[in-house]
Amino acid sequence: QVQLVESGGGLVQAGGSLRLSCAASGHTFSRYAMGWFRQAPGKEREFVAAISWSGGSTYYANSVNGRFTISRDNAKNTVYLQMNSLKPQDTAVYYCAASLSFNIATMPPDYWGKGTLVTVSS
Repeated sequence: QVQLVESGGGLVQAGGSLRLSCAASGHTFSRYAMGWFRQAPGKEREFVAAISWSGGSTYYANSVNGRFTISRDNAKNTVYLQMNSLKPQDTAVYYCAASLSFNIATMPPDYWGKGTLVTVSS
């Protein structure tokens, strides 16, 4: 069982930055690929970014590529999402997810966090 708790959301102006964190419980964090997803009001949940077990591989949605960076610290059981050059369309609840598959963008993750709200004002 893995429990995920996101933090770091908030209100930011367009062009600003935020860093989200996701703390995982348990001793098997390094076995899981990790990902970030988001859900904007009235829209489906969508994939944002993923990182492999070791942190050596990452991939991103086209909409955030070049602006967002995912990273992880296995010693701290934490995954991060650095978000730069934020746009109003990035406003959403951001969810952390854990998966035994690196194909986390298309395979249902094994565990989800409860989310943290990011609001970008214009």
